[in-house]
Parts: sequence; structure tokens; C-alpha cells
Amino acid sequence: MTRTTLGPHVAVVGGGVSGLTAAYELRRLLGRSARITVLEQSRRLGGKLATAQFGGGAFDVGAEAFLVRRPEVVQLLTELGATDDLVNPTSAGPTVRAGGRTVALPAAGTVQGVPGSVESVRHVLSPQALARVAGEPDAPPLRLDGGDVSLGEMLRARFGSELTDRLVDPMLGGVYAGSADRLGLRATMPALAKAIEDGDGSVLHAAAGLLPPAPQPGQVRPPVFGTLRGGLIRLIDRLAEAAGATVRLGLPVHALTRGDVGWRLAFGAVPSPELLEVDAVLLAVPPPAARRLLSVAAPAASAAYGAIDVASTVVVSLALPPGSSLPDASGVLIAKGERHDDGTPFTAKAFTFSSRKWEHLGAGRESSAPLLVRGSIGRFGEIETMQRDDEELIASVRADLAELTGIRADPVESLVTRWGGALPQYGVGHVEVVRRIRAEVACLAGLEVAGASFDGIGLAACVGGARSAAAALASGLTSAPSPAEAVRG
Repeated sequence: MTRTTLGPHVAVVGGGVSGLTAAYELRRLLGRSARITVLEQSRRLGGKLATAQFGGGAFDVGAEAFLVRRPEVVQLLTELGATDDLVNPTSAGPTVRAGGRTVALPAAGTVQGVPGSVESVRHVLSPQALARVAGEPDAPPLRLDGGDVSLGEMLRARFGSELTDRLVDPMLGGVYAGSADRLGLRATMPALAKAIEDGDGSVLHAAAGLLPPAPQPGQVRPPVFGTLRGGLIRLIDRLAEAAGATVRLGLPVHALTRGDVGWRLAFGAVPSPELLEVDAVLLAVPPPAARRLLSVAAPAASAAYGAIDVASTVVVSLALPPGSSLPDASGVLIAKGERHDDGTPFTAKAFTFSSRKWEHLGAGRESSAPLLVRGSIGRFGEIETMQRDDEELIASVRADLAELTGIRADPVESLVTRWGGALPQYGVGHVEVVRRIRAEVACLAGLEVAGASFDGIGLAACVGGARSAAAALASGLTSAPSPAEAVRG
């Protein structure tokens, strides 16, 4: 056994944005003497952040934006010296295809589609549905009594189905790849849940109380989203460099057990895995992997992870001929059940008109550059759709795009990117599931968890959660010489 006089040795399992943010934060808190090893089962870093050379430049084929109204990512970029790469969207707004027509998504006045006023949804809903919205405050007060409810079922009971089907479900389907009826209120809209409990029992009034003040004349609303010129993989590259960790790629971790001192991980080839003994471990992996790895050391946490379903998605990227007539919109959400004029169901759940949404992918490029579009496919449970081959998915997305925009020209380039089990589902009771996981993990010294399963699936939430988990782990470690073993075969 080889012992060292270096600082503590920490293993981070998972090389996505959560894992690399955690590695960076551990380095920042523990200093250069700490040893940090990142173990990633795939052959690249980034997780759900992936940037391809497509259509003449760098193009994100995974997550493509982050919230800038939350501070976590912007603060991280500032620390990494990468704010020069930050860009905000153009003024082009999103649309939604619902009820057989495409209309502007409400720019203000709703909380993820939940209205704070009748006016905010007047152009989307039928007169009958608007009457339900207007009359919601007159219904018996909604009492949550500290419990959780299905978001979709609650909204259907309060406003009727049309609001849920035309607005809320498409918006949440784009975020979670799930159905509003399967998602829990407290995990997906915690602020709305609290506002309902603190208010008069009206969902309309609760949503209204959460809306930001209307801008003054001449005042411009601050941007909601941002991205990085050159692709979000630039964040991953900066994190990996700043973390200064030993990165091992293509090595799945098979087992996590208590060691003589600290923790022991088995990874790599199953017949003769490598063993690594470390002082602490941070898991930043999807629920199925976390469930398997914690089955011995933390069986209750493992069982709780097993209660989290995951959804798979596909991104179909199209580079359209220059001069193609894309709508003046950032994209379009497609409500479940929408059909083409000939009755064919839509395959895509959303399109991002990237060359309209981001100046550096549109007007900021040469006029001879192709126009870039992303078609998103996949909701929880859509197994048959996900099993189609690439050519069939491209054909279906092209047909959907033609129905929405009239563009039928052959793309200059196309690319299919599959994300199996990428998005955890925040079902009814998810907050309690998270509490159970964290409660058991907190009882085990030198172990922390992070990732999209906990406080939100967006980049800002993942970055914030990873930094908090790393800080908790670092607080339990000292700069005393570590007794952990080095890697041995």
C-alpha cells in the first residue's frame, strides 16, 4: 500500500456539469494539496452538455441555455473568467401550437403557464376556458394542508383542461419531458405552492402575487436566458481546467463500499476492476446509477432513488439552406395531441429556431451560412417513438417543421442526438423522496450527492446544488495527511 502526505483524496463520480462543478468547488475549498479524481463512464465530459461542429460552427445538441435570472451560472462564469462568452437571446419570442393554431406564448402574466390574470391568456384559450379562469377565485378555497398534489390534476380542477393542455403541459413538457398530470406541484413550482398556502386559496391570485412588476415605459425587461458563444461545452472545459482533477473516462463505477478508512470504489472492466480508496465521495449521477451504487452503503437512499423515474429525449438538429423562411420567433412548443392538417400526429414536442433565438447563430453569421433549427422529441413513456431509427426521426421532424413553417427544402446537414434516461421526473411526493435521500446520506461521513434529481433540472439549479454538496463534503475533511490508498489494479 502506498501512502502519501498529500491532502484528502475525493472521488467525484459523474463528469457532467454537476460533477465538474463539485470538483471545481472542492479544489477551491480544499486547495492544491487535495487529490480529486473524476470518474466518468462515457468517453467524454459534459453529461447533458454537448456541443457539435454542425452547420458551419459550434452548436449545442444537448442543453442549450441557462437561466440568468438566477445567479449561480453567471457567478460561476465570473469566477472562471468566462463572462465574455455570455450571450443573451434576441427579441424573438416563443410560440405554442395548440388548438390547431400557432400563437405567441404569453410573454408576461403567467407562472410557467399558470395565469395571474385572464388577460395574460386571452389569445390562447377559448371563451369557455377564459370563463373558467375568470371564475377560479370564486371556487372553494384550495387547501394543500402541507401535502403534495399532481400539478396537472390541480389545474384541471381549478381552471379546466384547456389551460393545462394548451399552456402548462407544453411548457413543462419542454423542461421535464413529462406530463403535467404526473408532475408534483411542490417540486416543480414550490413558490406557487407556498403562495397558495399563504394566500386565500385561489391559484389565480397566488400566481398573480408571484409576477414581477410591470416594466415602466421605456424600461426593457432583463433577459431570462443566456448561453455561451462557442457552445456550453466551454463551461465544461473551463471547469475541468480549474478543477485540476485526475479525470478517468470510459470507466463505469460498479461498486461503492466502506473502506478501512473512507470509501472504496470498484470501476472499469468487470472481471478485474480497479480499486480506489478515498477519503470522501460525491455522487453526481442519474437515479438508476445512484440507486445501484448506494444499494449496500445506503439502502434507504438507494430505494428512494428507485422512486425517481427518468425520461429519454432526442434532439434532431437541422441545417437549412440559406434564405429559408424561418418564422420570426425563437421557437414553438407543441401541445400533446396536436395534428397536421391531414391528421398526422406531431412527433416533435418543440422546435428551437436557433438562428432566430441567438444572434451569433443567425444574423451574426455570414449570409451564406445555413439556418439552424433543433427539433426536440420525447416525453416520459413514449418508448415507441424513441425506438425509431435516425432516418425516420429526421423525416418526422422535417414533416413537422414543414407543417409549422412551410419549409420543405432538404437540409444541408442533419444530426440526431439521443439522450437516454436524461431527465428525472419530479413526480408527486418528489420533495419527500429528496428529503429521504439526503437524510440517509447525511448520516454517512464522507458521502454527498448532487445532480438534476434534487433542486431542479436546469443548469443553474445543478450548479448551485453541486457547490452546496461540495461545501458540505469539504467541511468534513481536514488538511491532515490522508490514509487513503492510491489506485491499485
